[in-house]
Amino acid sequence: MIRFASLALVPFIALAATSAEAKDILVHMKNMGKEGAMVFEPALIKAKVGDRIIFNPTDPSHNAETLPSMLPAGAEPMKGALNKEVSMTVTKPGLYGIKCMPHYTMGMVALVQVGHPSAADVAAAKAAKLPPLAAKRMAGLLDRVR
Repeated sequence: MIRFASLALVPFIALAATSAEAKDILVHMKNMGKEGAMVFEPALIKAKVGDRIIFNPTDPSHNAETLPSMLPAGAEPMKGALNKEVSMTVTKPGLYGIKCMPHYTMGMVALVQVGHPSAADVAAAKAAKLPPLAAKRMAGLLDRVR
């Protein structure tokens, strides 16, 4: 009976261990940053499954939302309100494209890398259709995925 009770606790212990390892990652949305105008800092976010990404509108007139064409299968989309902090807990490994809708055509995009994406994941992300400035910035981020 004790052996059965111990085995029944394994999933809960694993969940607690995963939760304890999860971390919060803060991303600032800025009008001007190290990489120029209209940026997420950092723009390349490396996370693990279970981590929470917090998008903070450091400057006004920003939001953060996922790009439907760059979202792992089964991952929940996220859409934050203008001038409001929004968070997203990453639940699937892969690449999550993020945009600021008001400044998307100005290239305001970010990339969340969860785990080690496959070459097919990277190729699919590179094939996503984005506005020219967003595509240029995203290509630079995708080149840094390891």
